[in-house]
Amino acid sequence: MSSVSEIFKNLPVLNISVVILSTLLITGLASLFNFSFTQNVALTVFAFKTAAALMFWRYRVPFATFGLAMLFLFGVLDVPHMVEFASLDIVLFLIGMMIVIGFLEERGFFEYLTQVFLKFAGQDGKRIVIVIMIFSALSAALIDEVTSILISVSLILRITSKCKINAIPLVLMSVFATNIGSAATVVGNPVGVLIAFRGGLTFLDFIRWSTPICIIALLVTILICLKYYSKYISKLDNSLKYEKEMFPKSTEEQSITPKDLTISWIIFLVTLALLILHHPLEELFHLEKNTLLLGIPLFMSSIVLWLEPQKAKHLVERRVDWWTLLFFIMLFASVGTLQYVGVIDILARGLINIAGHDLLTLTALFIPVIGLLSALLDNVLAVATFSPIVIEIGAVGINNFPLWWIMLHSACFIGNLTVIGSTANIVAAGLCERKGERISLLEWVKIGALVSVLTILVSFVLIYVQLFI
Repeated sequence: MSSVSEIFKNLPVLNISVVILSTLLITGLASLFNFSFTQNVALTVFAFKTAAALMFWRYRVPFATFGLAMLFLFGVLDVPHMVEFASLDIVLFLIGMMIVIGFLEERGFFEYLTQVFLKFAGQDGKRIVIVIMIFSALSAALIDEVTSILISVSLILRITSKCKINAIPLVLMSVFATNIGSAATVVGNPVGVLIAFRGGLTFLDFIRWSTPICIIALLVTILICLKYYSKYISKLDNSLKYEKEMFPKSTEEQSITPKDLTISWIIFLVTLALLILHHPLEELFHLEKNTLLLGIPLFMSSIVLWLEPQKAKHLVERRVDWWTLLFFIMLFASVGTLQYVGVIDILARGLINIAGHDLLTLTALFIPVIGLLSALLDNVLAVATFSPIVIEIGAVGINNFPLWWIMLHSACFIGNLTVIGSTANIVAAGLCERKGERISLLEWVKIGALVSVLTILVSFVLIYVQLFI
């Protein structure tokens, strides 16, 4: 009992007040729409669980578990529908990719890639910034945003520690690039995976529609950062001139053996190639759409587990983020319940009533709604909540194809606005805190707002030009 009382003693009163008030507000608004009992329960539980998880992020899984239990106890959700809504396809995809990434990380493959990229940067401050931002975006697109930010921030802290300068500006630049790059492919973050499965989009669809927009958005972001942080970059440039031995110069100093490097390259390239070609392969073998998008990570994870029989259990237990995946399962089940009881349908029809059947108006409406939800809550949560709405919009005969891309880019690009906008942001802030460097909200928002607004405008204009002209 003492441990439980200690937990509640440590919960800030302000945060508790926010949870209670936000839950009451949502419940009060629901009463205006004459929702049924089950709809009210589903919405109230969702509001409470979401607000509590965000205000007390450390306890997000207990709150999510409690919310799911309430849905069962009130008879709003049953076991078969819970299994249906849990999005096990997405969870299994992430498990497979986490095992493959964990295997490559433990072999030192990503550290090797970091060294290769930095050879292009030399001792020039501006070039260092550009290389780090491109590397952050590229690694997020090809690996995932969390792995990317872990590698990039570790590298940045090493550079800035040697140069004895503030790491925060360079960390922020890396975070912005990571979030943009993570939208370029389906494997960049859970948002892309969710949208791919729910929208029936393929890896090649992402390459065709999202990758070019992300490249242009990245270029815009690099230009913004070079201008905004010009004094900081000059200081970095001056500091680098005194550090002649910043990085290893020879392969002997690298932490990966030639054999491990060869195996890692094969695993990395084969996984990437199969993911890119999954749709043509599905058509060749007459498989349902996105069957291989799930099958390939599971197949490759089985290969790496066979290659590491002694460490197989370690890879599964330590390299898979079970805490986050458990939260996702219960989040998806809760959102699915909103769809099951008809709340999502009401929200979708409300948006259609506001915008009419005009796709351009709907597209413009989605940007601030999804963007602000991502920036103030979490981009996975925002997309998980609105994916059923996009599906319902398509069900009434409106072309919802551009809405998937607008939702993807709003979630990832406007996720740059605040520290809680994406998982990469939270991880980066945590790594900096561990090194004694705190990122203030004002410092983040000042540059984050500029990057978010300009990059989402790039996305909107390019999607509009391709689809509406």
